[in-house]
Amino acid sequence: MQPRIFQVLEFNKVKEQLATKVASSLGKEKVDQLVPSTDYEQVLKWQDATDEATTVLRLRGHAPLGGVSDVRQSVKRAEIGGTLSPNELLDIAGTIYAARQLKQFVEQLVEDEDVQIPIIQEHIEKLVPLPEVEQAVKMSIDENGTVLDGASEQLRGIRQKLRSTESRIRQKLESLVRSSSAQKMLSDTVVTIRNDRFVIPVKQEYRSAYGGIVHDQSSSGATLFIEPQAIVTLNNELQEAKMKEKQEIEKILIELTTQVAEVANELRQNIYLLGELDFMFAKGRYSHELKASKPKMNDRGYIKLFKAKHPLISQDEVVANDIELGDDYTSIVITGPNTGGKTVTLKTIGLFTLMAQAGLQIPALDGSEMAVFKHVFADIGDEQSIEQSLSTFSSHMVNIVDILKKVDSESLVLFDELGAGTDPQEGAALAISILDEVYGCGARVVATTHYPELKAYGYNRAGVVNASVEFDIETLSPTYKLLIGVPGRSNAFEISKRLGLEDKVINHAKSYIGSETNKVENMIASLEESRRKSEAELAEAETLRKESEKLHQELQRQIIEFNEQRDKLYEKAEKKAEDTIKEASQEAENIIRNLRQMQKNQQASIKEHELIEARKRLEDAVPTLEKSKKQVSKPKKQERVLSPGDEVKVVTWGQKGTLLERTGSNEWQVQMGIMKMKVKEKDLEYISSPKPVETKPLATVKGKDYHVSLELDLRGERYENALSRVEKYLDDALLAGYPRVSIIHGKGTGALRKGVQEYLKNHRSVKSARFGEAGEGGTGVTVVEFK
Repeated sequence: MQPRIFQVLEFNKVKEQLATKVASSLGKEKVDQLVPSTDYEQVLKWQDATDEATTVLRLRGHAPLGGVSDVRQSVKRAEIGGTLSPNELLDIAGTIYAARQLKQFVEQLVEDEDVQIPIIQEHIEKLVPLPEVEQAVKMSIDENGTVLDGASEQLRGIRQKLRSTESRIRQKLESLVRSSSAQKMLSDTVVTIRNDRFVIPVKQEYRSAYGGIVHDQSSSGATLFIEPQAIVTLNNELQEAKMKEKQEIEKILIELTTQVAEVANELRQNIYLLGELDFMFAKGRYSHELKASKPKMNDRGYIKLFKAKHPLISQDEVVANDIELGDDYTSIVITGPNTGGKTVTLKTIGLFTLMAQAGLQIPALDGSEMAVFKHVFADIGDEQSIEQSLSTFSSHMVNIVDILKKVDSESLVLFDELGAGTDPQEGAALAISILDEVYGCGARVVATTHYPELKAYGYNRAGVVNASVEFDIETLSPTYKLLIGVPGRSNAFEISKRLGLEDKVINHAKSYIGSETNKVENMIASLEESRRKSEAELAEAETLRKESEKLHQELQRQIIEFNEQRDKLYEKAEKKAEDTIKEASQEAENIIRNLRQMQKNQQASIKEHELIEARKRLEDAVPTLEKSKKQVSKPKKQERVLSPGDEVKVVTWGQKGTLLERTGSNEWQVQMGIMKMKVKEKDLEYISSPKPVETKPLATVKGKDYHVSLELDLRGERYENALSRVEKYLDDALLAGYPRVSIIHGKGTGALRKGVQEYLKNHRSVKSARFGEAGEGGTGVTVVEFK
């Protein structure tokens, strides 16, 4: 792709935002080098890597990358025999530590969460822990870059001698400056240093009193800084010790540098991997900031976006749009007056394409789909070139000519105000011809124009669709909402009228417009009205569908629970029967054993009364099982004619219900709780008729179309309002016959959760209340079971 396209579509600004999310200069370098890929497999891998990073950040909130430095130059110098400074060695140790921390972090995450992050794991497995080098540096150099005494035994001895020698020098000098003669001969009673040697400030006239070496004098010459003869030898010893210290430090640094050189390849590999991982997590952080999602990628030129938002516009102001291109139609022509919304839509499509092909997630809802294009072309904005003495039109045409030379079936082409800057009639004709040429190449095209002639273009060409940006006549401003399938229409007359232009002037203007134009404008207005109604009906249908799905899922769950409970009861009954039979068998065995014993003891036939008694015991041993107290009663003969609204008992189910309507000569539709079913009239028993509605009802009567949700979401509610909603919701759920509901209060500070739990404990109809399981929302949800 041409670098110019990154500037035109503002991809460079996205990179600038991304660069603020990196943790090291290594990640920043990766961001600077980032360009979209045209390789489909590469794009898929990049998207997977970003998705893994967002998963880690979602689970843990961060990734430990502190301490990572670009130490490649230091490693190279170590390899070629240079000696690294303490700070360079500290950077290397810090990078080794960061690699070790990140490795432990990811391995622990995988173990705890059982999460699948193969790309990150592959990078982590290649990180080489180098604890020996890290430990050697940290044992030798402190965080300020000072070589520690413990770096070697020799250095410890040298520094001990340094400190003792320096102490002796100070003691001697202190005694000199505190003497009685010092007040007269010294200009100041302080010990100072000149040329790395300890000296005292002596007045010029008393220089011979102390002897020794003059190292400096004041600017006036009245004071000489003299090293007294008494400490010359000690100063020499001190300098010698400092020289040995320097040599020993150099030796220690060389040894540490040699250790670094020995693991140079491993360090370079770690640096590369840490840069890649920093880059991945930067993309993950950027996705979280944009509330972006992973797009499904394809290589067939198909784009489908749900609630797409331009990433460079404030999230509080940007308008989300649904956009589709490349299936039923491969070209979109956005018509209508210049309002600013058309260009934003154009740039959104182009920028999303570049972001997706660069491995970045896009700020659109889940399920959005993007294509991988070999080329992205754009002619957007005012391209007037003073240097080349080209007009706006000429500059646009230079770009368009270049695009037409390179466009192919794997291209995405974006035209802004196609044909603008010249005679309207010729400009419109040129625009149609250019669109035909690009469409003929099989490319995906999005073009904006204010020429009315192009409104008919979308209707007369297969594979082309009209679109427009909605304009609110009431506020005299665009809503920036994209309307696919609806061409733009002029609002000049409506705007002029609202701004106060007289009707006679407007009507006179309308007389100059042809009847065909008026027909088109009326058709567009009708399309807009139909679209609004369709969207409202679709939204209502979607809400009902979701509620139906929830009810269906709840019914399925309850049926599963019912079957499980039934199986448990069967098992319990079988176990009880088995135990009873065992007891009876044991008793029979005992009776037979007694009979045989009696026969053996008496050595004669058994008497009649003994046999009768034994038979009685055998009869008593026969197992008897308790019959269920609940017997399905036979339906009573109807004593009255049933009518809608009657409360009845469904005999086959043993449940109460309400008659809704007759569905056949001998069949009724019955409402039992949340279920509606058809039941034969012979299986129904009349209970009562509906009570007349009171003049002042104590509670609102819900219609048959009223739905009570299976869950109540309290997140974001104030404490008092939340409890009030809980009270009303429980009443509605009980009326609906629900056995169980869920209350979503979130985790937060726990105040709302505790309040809900306390309220439920004291509710007369609540059987139990528990927190949700892991799959139900955990401690952010309370599951309520009714009595």
